[in-house]
Amino acid sequence: MTYHRPIGIEREYSFPAILAASQRINWKVEDLIGGDKQLDFTRPFLPESLARVTGLTMLTPREQMILNQIRGHGYLYTFGLVEEFILPFVMDHARARLDGDNYRARAFLQFASEEAKHIHLFKRFREAFTARFGTACEVIGPPQEIARVVLAHQPLAVAFLILHIEWMTQRHYVDSVRDDHELDPQFKSLLKHHWMEESQHAKLDTLMVEAIAAECDREQIMQAVKEYAEIGGMLDAGLKQQAAFDMDALMQATGRAMSTSEREAAMAIQHQALRWTFLGTGMTHPKFLSAVGKLSQAARAQIEMVAPAFC
Repeated sequence: MTYHRPIGIEREYSFPAILAASQRINWKVEDLIGGDKQLDFTRPFLPESLARVTGLTMLTPREQMILNQIRGHGYLYTFGLVEEFILPFVMDHARARLDGDNYRARAFLQFASEEAKHIHLFKRFREAFTARFGTACEVIGPPQEIARVVLAHQPLAVAFLILHIEWMTQRHYVDSVRDDHELDPQFKSLLKHHWMEESQHAKLDTLMVEAIAAECDREQIMQAVKEYAEIGGMLDAGLKQQAAFDMDALMQATGRAMSTSEREAAMAIQHQALRWTFLGTGMTHPKFLSAVGKLSQAARAQIEMVAPAFC
């Protein structure tokens, strides 16, 4: 039995409106980074609600600041990593529908172009960060291998994950970044311009989830939620490894030695902070849960049941 499209999603968002908004934004990488647009390493990069460094009482304020900046580096690297699988997935979705609605095709092609631009921006940021921070910060990956594993899953599961990521991005900027005046203005500018385009992507992803789900039956929708959770588990393991890399970078950057118990305590706090940043904020976003719930209340209930572990 094929799933029947719920009423209301396509009335909420339209392809012509999304395309028009994207074309109005239209910033360039070269306008945001390089030249006199330099990172300020005297200020934090991430809001405390995401970084969660002040709870690490074994660290001095200076060490907490440096860890915040290391987390900022990993934050944008991780966005670049996930966009390595978002880009080919969106292109495949657009390619299959090029002979249909022209606004749909153009909106998704614009989406893909913007994701490629974001990957470029985050690589430029990493180069600028590395040149001035002075300590190598190891990261999980490689992105292409993670993309290969993610894209091997059912399309609806991947679409759920992408929708999660887009609404997660909105939540980070609106709830935590926008009104935080302590953050480095340059880093904040990168987050703002990323958010501006992702605000349209979240709408397109909602429509993409609905279109893919329209060709699925109830069992396939539930299987997609199961695979979405499996991908989340894989990413969670990567976040735990990233927390370890971040602690190594902190100790190298500061010359600080930590006891085994201190390191384990710091790792636990930072792993949970990364879980909240990249998993919890998406899984609990009302718009994400609403989109899943329109397909299946049972699917939404499953996500709501496991989400507290990532908060």
